[in-house]
Amino acid sequence: MGRIAAPFGVKGWARIQPDTAEAQSLLAYKTWWVESASGWREVAVAEARVQGRDLVARLGGCDDRDAAAALRGMAVAVPREALPRAGDGEYYWVDMIGLAVVNGDAREFGRISGILQTGANDVLVVAGERERLIPFIAGVVREVDLASGVVRVEWDADY
Repeated sequence: MGRIAAPFGVKGWARIQPDTAEAQSLLAYKTWWVESASGWREVAVAEARVQGRDLVARLGGCDDRDAAAALRGMAVAVPREALPRAGDGEYYWVDMIGLAVVNGDAREFGRISGILQTGANDVLVVAGERERLIPFIAGVVREVDLASGVVRVEWDADY
């Protein structure tokens, strides 16, 4: 859902760079899971607010700048069961990573290794014999079949 970027102020607040479509999405959760070298741990969110494109938050047990600095680089998540159900034609990016990408000629291009947010539309990063960038738009993506692990696209092998 995001990553802790840096301390914010001197009272234990941290700047969070969200990986969500809208920064405020994380504000709906009273607890977050924070990943560290020793694994994931649940942390209460004492206070949080939107600050520009990011969030700033004070997490439970984080009372000064040094404690916030120790969190730098750590991933922030919420349990899957806490997320709202995706609507028709909507997908969580995490569910798409690793799916095979196949065109209309049954040529497999590789697997989705990432998704870029460009502003105009999202772009699938497909790792195969070479990296391909395929726009995630209706005219190109014909089907996303999570059950079979395949994304079918209308995309020429020469692109």
